[in-house]
Amino acid sequence: MLLAAFSQSVMAQAGDEVLERSFCVFDPVGANGPLFAITKTFRPVALQEGIKLNLRAYTDEKVAAEDFKAGQCDAVLLTGTRAREFNKFTGSLEAMGAIPGEQEMRLLFNTLSQPNARPFLVNDKYEVAGVFPGGAVYLHMRDRTIDTVEELQGKKIATLDYDTASVRMVRHVGASVVGSNSANFAGKFNNGSVDLAYAPAVAYSPLELYKGVQPNGGVFKYAVAYMNFQVILHRDRFPDKAGQMVRNESIKRIDEAYQIIAQAESEIPAEVWMHPPAEDTRGYDSMLREVRLSLLEDGVYDERAIKLMRAIRCRVDGSRSECST
Repeated sequence: MLLAAFSQSVMAQAGDEVLERSFCVFDPVGANGPLFAITKTFRPVALQEGIKLNLRAYTDEKVAAEDFKAGQCDAVLLTGTRAREFNKFTGSLEAMGAIPGEQEMRLLFNTLSQPNARPFLVNDKYEVAGVFPGGAVYLHMRDRTIDTVEELQGKKIATLDYDTASVRMVRHVGASVVGSNSANFAGKFNNGSVDLAYAPAVAYSPLELYKGVQPNGGVFKYAVAYMNFQVILHRDRFPDKAGQMVRNESIKRIDEAYQIIAQAESEIPAEVWMHPPAEDTRGYDSMLREVRLSLLEDGVYDERAIKLMRAIRCRVDGSRSECST
């Protein structure tokens, strides 16, 4: 997958000289988690290509981001929302409701993997060497009788307190923000400290979210956002062409990522899923669009990214009401 590409593409330019590069990997499960496991399998490959990768696992994404910013990591793996401080454009790709599903996400990845997209991925210090999918973000609830927006009022939702968009969304529906982070939101949901949490299907088993869902809860099958992971480099520590080489390789491995997502979604029992009727989803789409545009006006999102994703949504489904405006 993308992490393999990161190892291989950069190493190939090192020649016979062995270079040491640190790669800080956020994995909610830690050194025994799936993301970190992928990076470990490519250490031998990296050594053969002339680079010694020093991998460090982080269960606290904030710490990983701070270490990278302080220069203690040459590269880092973060979620798209946390990556916003390093690149506002790619940090806007997890915008509420901006990517409804896999077809739109694939189009977005194909677009960003093209060489002429590089200006959107670089700034003075950093380059986003690759973006790959984490899957649709769903609401997980302890009480499945909550099936309308109105019933969210007053409910406690574990909310990433560093993410302005998530805080705005929770307040918009009248729910109560319970400040959380990637390291503790699952625990708060599982022990009943909050009524709801949001996460992709790939987190359901590793973070044991089924403990919070059982016996009376459910997973609401509507994508409030689409999670992604991003590899970010310190530009001055890697060859100039490294980022594009990673992107070229990562797009070839996109099917592997979606197989993992599909497997995770299939492992959630059918009786746990809650399926909103089509008329309700149209209302949710409109609500998320309203919040998304308000965040754009406030400068939280990058206008170019928001416009690009709107164009992609309309290419996939031209019947959407927003496509006529």
